[in-house]
Amino acid sequence: SQATTPSHGRAQGRARPLLSRKTRQTLGVGAIHLTLIVGAVALMMPLAWMLSTSLKPRGAIFLFPPQWIPRPIVWQNYVEAHSAQPFNLFYRNTVLITAVSMLGTMLSSSLVAFSFSRLRWWGRDMMFLLVLATMMLPFHVTIIPQFVIFRVIGWLDTFLPLTVPTFCGGSFFIFLLRQFFLTIPLEMDDAARIDGCSTLGIYWRIMLPQCKPALMAVGIFTFQNAWGEFFRPLIYLQSKEKWTVALALRSFSGEFSTDWNLLMAASLVAIVPALVIFFFGQKYFIQGVVFTGVEK
Repeated sequence: SQATTPSHGRAQGRARPLLSRKTRQTLGVGAIHLTLIVGAVALMMPLAWMLSTSLKPRGAIFLFPPQWIPRPIVWQNYVEAHSAQPFNLFYRNTVLITAVSMLGTMLSSSLVAFSFSRLRWWGRDMMFLLVLATMMLPFHVTIIPQFVIFRVIGWLDTFLPLTVPTFCGGSFFIFLLRQFFLTIPLEMDDAARIDGCSTLGIYWRIMLPQCKPALMAVGIFTFQNAWGEFFRPLIYLQSKEKWTVALALRSFSGEFSTDWNLLMAASLVAIVPALVIFFFGQKYFIQGVVFTGVEK
């Protein structure tokens, strides 16, 4: 009986958990979901305020406390906003610039990434480091030299300064695609060469179909950047008939007052294409970003 006393005392002194393991797991999952819901609500607040403001009469915008559900709902704001300016022309200009930018960025960045990842040439790794170093160079450092160059060659007030540079690749997109190309086995290149495929044929027939998720991620990034670009169109586009949607939205803001209801109505319509593109392409976007960091 004396031999069993210590183990019996340890058994009695061992504290039982207040909550079972299943209960703790349920509470943990509930806390995570609650945090995500609070974060989602916080992120959706600006969009909800935009929608509410776009449907308010002008005198009800800055009421306190805020009136989230407009009374009355003024749908005419959307009609008035898009009739105040030739938005059909502005959307056409924006679509043209965005489409050419996507084509140029995806084509040039994938070609350069293919060279960095699959071809062997002198100074390749040093050149890749130089490309990565340009990511640390602020855009505002190069804007004045670029403006001077485009003015000298007569590209001001045209779409060329907004589209032609995209055919020179982007350092971040080159890095993204290069890392994705490294995940594709080299044996596929060897098999293609045995079948008589050229280097460009390997790029076009083997690599591009394999890297569709990464290309979609590059396309989504480029679309969002080009569609909502304001700074560069403001510098290079001087004629009103060449304005983009981002420049047209500025027209609702005057020197002494701003038509917030019309501005929010036009802005809400302007962001719909970006939301649609991201919604339908988020699967490829996530795959492209996840597989970028996997190197074989």
